[in-house]
Amino acid sequence: MSNHALVTTDRTNVFPRELDRAYPLIVSARGVRLWDSDGNEYLDAISGGAMVTSLGHGVSEIVQAAADQARDVSYLYSQQFTSPPQEELATVLSELAPAGFSRVHFVSGGSEANETALRLARSYHFERGDSERWRVISPAQAYHGPTVATLSLTGRPSLQRPFDPYAAEHLHIPPSTWRFDPSGEAALTALDDVLEQAGPETVSAFFCEPVSAAALPAYSPPDAFWRGLDERRREHGFLVCLDEVVTGVGRTGTWFAAQQLPLEPDVITIAKGLGAGYVPVGAMLCSEAIFESVAHGSRAFELGHTWGGAPLQCAVGLAVIDYLREHDLVGRVARRGPQLRTELETALAASELVREVRGRGFLLGIDYVDPRDGESFLDPGLGVARRIDMEALERGLLVYSTQPTSDGYAGDQTLLAPAFVSTDAELAEMVERMAEVVLTVERQVKDKIAAAATR
Repeated sequence: MSNHALVTTDRTNVFPRELDRAYPLIVSARGVRLWDSDGNEYLDAISGGAMVTSLGHGVSEIVQAAADQARDVSYLYSQQFTSPPQEELATVLSELAPAGFSRVHFVSGGSEANETALRLARSYHFERGDSERWRVISPAQAYHGPTVATLSLTGRPSLQRPFDPYAAEHLHIPPSTWRFDPSGEAALTALDDVLEQAGPETVSAFFCEPVSAAALPAYSPPDAFWRGLDERRREHGFLVCLDEVVTGVGRTGTWFAAQQLPLEPDVITIAKGLGAGYVPVGAMLCSEAIFESVAHGSRAFELGHTWGGAPLQCAVGLAVIDYLREHDLVGRVARRGPQLRTELETALAASELVREVRGRGFLLGIDYVDPRDGESFLDPGLGVARRIDMEALERGLLVYSTQPTSDGYAGDQTLLAPAFVSTDAELAEMVERMAEVVLTVERQVKDKIAAAATR
């Protein structure tokens, strides 16, 4: 890759997320392949980098739907108007969602959807005269968005610092991973402890992902935890809000990951897969019982997101769902996902760097450990997550890795989330390249560890 295809901080007016990183200049894309300005090709195993482009790039039906709607009416403010696309998309989502989810509030993206869920949880209790309920409990190893309200939902100091003076003081419990709590019982005990600490009468909601993405790639608590959470919800009266910003609209092999849980949530948020990378659109869905608290109370839910429910965004959302249905892509994810996970496990079986391959559907995670004992976190100084991403990029593979070691609950990890339209050959190519990346980085890590031991 030449320097012409890379944009560095000193060559742009953009304020980048990472100032010490060079960004490939992508100029075109088709399906699951991207090309930079020098013609270098990248195989996209993470749906655009953020688990978004579930249909791949260049789907003419989606582009046409956007163009057709733009010619009719592209924008209306939902406080003053509604439109056929908004009405139809709300109906379709209610039909696809778990039973009882009859109301949909549209927003622009995942963070807005999660903030809207927070506000609805608060409104639900307030409308019922239960004004003391405001606290939220969530897993400590979590990510629900970069806004101040959504950062409050994580228990990760590395993300909250230096913004913690702005963050609400919510409560957190540890995740039930293989390392800390494989049965889920410790998490339930921790939940009991924080309920007692806060006073259950102050708790508004439990907020979590059914299957995690960026913070703890492709992890889900065991069923025992979900059943215990349901029991405590019924006893103490808080809501269960599921962040399905990543998992919603088919990513785990059902339209909603909630449909795979032994628990019925009260509120669900979706975003990434609804627009599939063609427009920014998200939604918060709630059960009729939650809606009725507002309907029988103030009869107002004041949220002024500018693009929420705009005709263009909703028309694209409808086209995405139509495309998924026409090509049975959610069914393909359900059928192909378990096999893809097995193929990835097999390809990485010889690696002492890999402890676990996990996930559901087309959302897979790789958990790395110190190869000397197969359990410990890797030394952050080794930079394994960054090494994985950079080595993958050199091999023309796009993945997403993370290193939240300082937060205490997870170490270096990689997330794979291919587009639903990926062919069997493309999936096999992703697995093959990923195995080459991991084995290359493993050799580098072992050499670094050995060199340090001889000093």
